[in-house]
This record gives sequence, C-alpha cells and structure tokens, in this order.
Amino acid sequence: MQKLNFPSFSFRFKNSENKVSIFDDIRKKFIILTPEEWVRQHTVQFLLKDKNYPKAYLNVEKLVKVNDINKRYDIVVFYPDGNFFLLVECKAPEVKISQDTFDQIARYNLKLKAEYLMVTNGLNHYFCQMDFENECYIFLEELPAFSNNQIHK
Repeated sequence: MQKLNFPSFSFRFKNSENKVSIFDDIRKKFIILTPEEWVRQHTVQFLLKDKNYPKAYLNVEKLVKVNDINKRYDIVVFYPDGNFFLLVECKAPEVKISQDTFDQIARYNLKLKAEYLMVTNGLNHYFCQMDFENECYIFLEELPAFSNNQIHK
C-alpha cells in the first residue's frame, strides 16, 4: 500500500483467498484492505494516538439518513453526551479532494451537526470548525487534541 502523510502506525493484517485484510480496532474485525480503508485505518490511529481521542468515543462506517437516502459516514468522534464532536470523510489517495468532497461532508453534517470536520485522502488533510450561526466552516491548521475540557461540552 501507498505511504501516506501520517505518522507510522503498526497494523495487523491477514491474508485469505488472495485478499489482504486489515484489523479495525474500532469495529473489532478484519476489513478487506482497499486504498480508502488504508486511509481510514491511518485516520483512526491518528485520532487515537496523535490526538488522544478515547476509543470509546469513536465510531466507524455507520449508516446515516440524508434526505431519506442511506449514506455511510467514515469516522465520527462523539461527545460523552452522544452529540457529534468530529465527522471525518476519507477518500482513497488517488481521489483529489475537491469542492464535491466538502459538499458531501457538509450534507452529512446538516444531519449530524458535528463541531469539527476532517477531509483526507491520506496525502492531504483538511480540518474545519463549524460556524453554524453563519452557516460556514473555518479552516484550521490542525484538529484540537483531546482534553477533558475540550471534548466535554
């Protein structure tokens, strides 16, 4: 797999029927290793190890209804009260991050109302804080690290 713009993390792999799988610490199972899954797993480790977000507050690949259509978000981080702290959209490294990508995460966030957004293809990472009052997002240099004060509303 391609080297990504993340710190180096160790992963568990298995090979069966000529398909490589990677272990997902959040879903607690092996997932077929695709380029997008490679980015997703790096992002999960980045949130856990670099940003110190508690594993219990992360969720990966769950359904969300947007305009009566079933969609899947890649990663979310919750507040302890169940509200959404961070919504992450992962793309494969060969997929360029475009306005369409931001439109996609913005549509999901109309429903979820996460305070922070992250869009990544593993090579380029974009971080935003929502300004719900002005209906826009503010680009950030990086995501806030976990602290009890920050993630607790």
